[in-house]
Amino acid sequence: MRFAGKTALVTGASAGIGRALAVEFAREGADVAVAARRLDLLEKLVRDIEALGRRALAVRCDVTREDEVRAAVASTVSRFGALDVAVANAGFGVVGPVEQLTTDDFRRQFETNVFGVIPPVKAAMAELEKSRGRLALVGSVSGHLTVPATAAYSMSKYAVRSLAEALFHELRPKGVSVTLISPGFVESEFRRVDNQGVHHPGAGDPYPRWLVMPVETAARKIVRALADRRREIILTGHGKLAVFCQRHFPWAMSLFFRWTGYRARQEPT
Repeated sequence: MRFAGKTALVTGASAGIGRALAVEFAREGADVAVAARRLDLLEKLVRDIEALGRRALAVRCDVTREDEVRAAVASTVSRFGALDVAVANAGFGVVGPVEQLTTDDFRRQFETNVFGVIPPVKAAMAELEKSRGRLALVGSVSGHLTVPATAAYSMSKYAVRSLAEALFHELRPKGVSVTLISPGFVESEFRRVDNQGVHHPGAGDPYPRWLVMPVETAARKIVRALADRRREIILTGHGKLAVFCQRHFPWAMSLFFRWTGYRARQEPT
């Protein structure tokens, strides 16, 4: 097992990638602390982890509140004795053309996607330095390229990518590895959340099933990347292709958007 005897803390763990990562860490031998706002979902997750034979801790936590995040890290260390892996996972996606978005839409996007990542990172750093552990930040393929009508979301994920790059250099001398996780289309509740952050469980996924990676597959790949201390993992074949084209043939991406009229998904209602 890749993480036998280790302790992992995953924020945003009540659903989607965060939940799947918590389960996968447990399968790989880790004890897991899970943090999010929805305590009822966390308690069910704890039972699932314990059924795998690992210890688990649920901590209700708003990742934008520094005091709550510090308390989550302290509770994790108090319960398990150390912190070896921390995954800063929080976010939703504001969609729409810039002319239709308000300044508050941009603020709301950054409050969760950027200022919901910084507190867990800062709270975990000292403990990770002690364990020479691993830090992961969940970004997006949208942190490498911007699709029309995703300015707010892409801006926030470019910021997360910049944060990960700075942390990579700052923490490497201290023995802490930093991995940026950049998903493409992965199965989650993400695309059922509107611009105000409200979840619409009845909304359908706008993308065909064949284009969306199962969240369990994504979690396995991410945990493997963390075990190998990789600097970045880009998930899904189309995500890798899009990043490659944007990096080497940006003109081709511009032509694609112009010729196809491709735009971001519609806001769920």
